[in-house]
Amino acid sequence: MPKKDDNKEAIYEGLSLGTLSMGGHLRGVQIGLLGVGAEKSLTGISIGVIGVGSGGDVTGVNIGGIGAGAGGNMTGLNIGLFGVGAGESLKWINIGGLGAGAGEDMKGLNFGGLGVGAGGDMIGINIGGLGVGAGDRLVGISIGGLGAGAPDVQGLTIGGLGVGGKTMKGVHLALGTVKVEDDGQMVGVAVSAFNYIKGTQTGLALGIVNYAYRLKGVQIGLINIVRESPGHMKVLPIININF
Repeated sequence: MPKKDDNKEAIYEGLSLGTLSMGGHLRGVQIGLLGVGAEKSLTGISIGVIGVGSGGDVTGVNIGGIGAGAGGNMTGLNIGLFGVGAGESLKWINIGGLGAGAGEDMKGLNFGGLGVGAGGDMIGINIGGLGVGAGDRLVGISIGGLGAGAPDVQGLTIGGLGVGGKTMKGVHLALGTVKVEDDGQMVGVAVSAFNYIKGTQTGLALGIVNYAYRLKGVQIGLINIVRESPGHMKVLPIININF
């Protein structure tokens, strides 16, 4: 039976079974053959063969056969066969068969078969079959089958074709390119075929071709270029060192 909260909105608590499970606030164990949905909030264990979702926050264990989503925050174990998404933040363990994403931050274990993305920060272990990206910071262990990037990248970052950002700190690995945008910086280690640092490199770059505007460290590769070095030091084979 529903009861009222202080705002006179219905709260449904307990165990709910049915073709559809719907309500203003749902709390407890909710199982819907087609789906589980709440207008305001969803809390507890929610399982929908097709989907699980709420216009507000979703908290707990949330499993949707096709997808799981929240208009607000989504926190807990969130699994969608195709996708998992939140209009605000997505936290803890977030697994989408195709993708997982949040309008604001993602924190925890974030996995998407094709991709993982956040409008704000992405912090934790972030894995996307094709790509991983964040609008602000990408922090932790981040692996994208094709690429990974954000304006601010920190930690261990691996991209099949490329890894990129404005400020990059940590270890960055790619088969193709590690790229730092104009006036940015790379602090740590960059390993790829072409390390393209359009700013300051502080640390080690290991590749076939290494390029940096300014060098405070070591370049090792067939061709090593430092744009701001004196003429005879601008392009060197094998190794270039400047501290």
